[in-house]
Amino acid sequence: MFRKATLIIGIFATCSLLWFTLYNYRQAGPIAQENLRGLALTLTSAIENLAVNDPNLASLAKFRTNDIAYFALVDSQGRFRFHSNPDLIGASLPEAERKAAPKLERSESRVALGTGEQAFLVTTPINLNGEILSLHLTLHTYRADAVVRSAKLNLTVMLALIATGWLLSLGLFRYARREELHQAEMTRKVNLAKLGEMGALLAHEIRNPLAGIKGFAQVIAKKPQEARNAAFAQNIVTEVVRLEALVNDLLAYAAGDGAQRAPFDLGELIDNTLSLLAPEAVEREVSVCCSSTCSFFVMGNRDRIEQTLLNLGKNALQAMDAGGVLEIACASAGGQAQISIKDTGQGIAEADLPKVFEPFFTTRARGTGLGLALCKKVIEEHGGTIGLESRIGEGTTVTLALPLLPADKEQT
Repeated sequence: MFRKATLIIGIFATCSLLWFTLYNYRQAGPIAQENLRGLALTLTSAIENLAVNDPNLASLAKFRTNDIAYFALVDSQGRFRFHSNPDLIGASLPEAERKAAPKLERSESRVALGTGEQAFLVTTPINLNGEILSLHLTLHTYRADAVVRSAKLNLTVMLALIATGWLLSLGLFRYARREELHQAEMTRKVNLAKLGEMGALLAHEIRNPLAGIKGFAQVIAKKPQEARNAAFAQNIVTEVVRLEALVNDLLAYAAGDGAQRAPFDLGELIDNTLSLLAPEAVEREVSVCCSSTCSFFVMGNRDRIEQTLLNLGKNALQAMDAGGVLEIACASAGGQAQISIKDTGQGIAEADLPKVFEPFFTTRARGTGLGLALCKKVIEEHGGTIGLESRIGEGTTVTLALPLLPADKEQT
């Protein structure tokens, strides 16, 4: 979607620039022509004023500008009454020019000078003390032509820049696409490696209970009437429950957060979790204390958050074999609900801390190693974070952060 939007914006910007540049280029010619006409009118007025104020036309000989190639006054007989080249005064206008240039009408055209330069010729009648003369004013066009050349240069540069921009964009797109494919391939290889490692760990976890189940079942099959078989049957049940827990954890870890989310009171959820943990806490002689400033509403899957808190609470209780204290606190900070679960258990070795959230990592003899990994996955699915601090002999503290709902979106 982002690439498609970028492509559409790029095409729109390119078309806009092309239209603007072509428009300026097409307008350059008419603008240059209008500049020449305006200059011709100004110079014609100045020459006519000089001629009227000086019937001898002597002052015209001193009239010079850089824009004039030459100018002349032609009478009705076709003779040069005045010419900026004094040698032509009194000479006759060539026959072809005399027929092509009417004396009493204004005309303009492009002419070639003897040097090969293209010039702008304006022929216009002027009244000199009752006599109608024809003013032939020839102007250099380099200033006007510079406007057209500049527009043409701008068009060329813009086309080159647009072409270069698209070529660079195409190169960047191909590079980004190749990098994306490379990253996808690397991710696939990493996932395959993780899958292989997970498969090996999973096979190890399943093989041990299956070996026990198989052995106990074989003993029972050989001597079904022996009294000790009741204990063996119970061991089978225990191992099956262990396998069932492993499968449930695997399914929970692999499942996405597809359930519908809704607002719920986090404080109420914590109270409910504590009530579920109470029997095990009493059994282990662990005192539980909870401190919460008020109700906190969050958006999410209530069951998965509850399962996360329950897993963390059970981990804390199981870490305290000879009694202890379990502290749960909840407060708000920076638009987030901060939940801490602290125990006074045996703690986790510093070398194991970076691996505690990895799937199948466990320090217990009969643990699945999916509990903390599942907790991390659920919290991150809800846009939150999870962290763990622990020291051997001092206990462990797990901290959760979940985004709070704005007050106007809270619902009970």
